[in-house]
This record gives sequence, structure tokens and C-alpha cells, in this order.
Amino acid sequence: MMSINAVKGIEIGAGFNSITQKGTEHRDAITINGFKSNHAGGTLGGISSGQDVLVSIALKPTSSLRLPIESIDKEGNPIEVITKGRHDPCVGIRATPIAEAMLAMTIMDHVMRHRAQNAGVKSSTPVVPAKA
Repeated sequence: MMSINAVKGIEIGAGFNSITQKGTEHRDAITINGFKSNHAGGTLGGISSGQDVLVSIALKPTSSLRLPIESIDKEGNPIEVITKGRHDPCVGIRATPIAEAMLAMTIMDHVMRHRAQNAGVKSSTPVVPAKA
């Protein structure tokens, strides 16, 4: 997610809200019917829990504005710079499908890596349904 231009922060699951929780509140209890919650955001210790992967990102505001800003030239002299051209006033609208695609590609990359490393390995992990 951090490779996306305007992204300045990322949370997985409860993210920064988890710092206000006790361990007994944050842990995701698992039952025969699946997990009772998803505070971990679908990952436990960097491994998929089988739940939905929940990721939130924070985007910086667009800094390419048509308003002058102070800067310096290559000799160190003060100058005023005005950005020219067409720039989006809000990157959030375009960032949503980009972030979704980035997350999907990253997950698929790990699936393909696992498949390449463990192609012939069979596992008998029971299927535990996610909480609806």
C-alpha cells in the first residue's frame, strides 16, 4: 500500500484503535462456527486467518495546487513556484480502486509463491466457515 503515491498510513484490522483495547477485547475467539470477531483484520502473525482481509489507508491531501509556494532555486536563492497543469483536487476517488487492486495483487503474489514452493504438498486443514 505504501507504494501508492498519496498513501501516508495503513491499518490492518482494528489498527490504531487496538491500542485502546485490552488483550481480552482484541483477540479473535474462534468457535466451531468460525471467528467471533475480526480485530486482527484477517491476519495473525503475518499469516491468513481465513477471514476477510481488512485494510484501511490514509491519503495525504493533494499538494499540486495552482497557488504559489516558497522554494529555492539551484543556487539557493528564494523563488516562488506555481504548479501548472491539470491536477486532481482529491486523490481519494482514484485511490480506492488502485488500493483494492494493489491488495489483490499482493495477496495473489503470495498465493503464487506458496504454490511454487509447495506444489506437491497436500494438507488436511479443516474448513472453518467465517462469521457471516
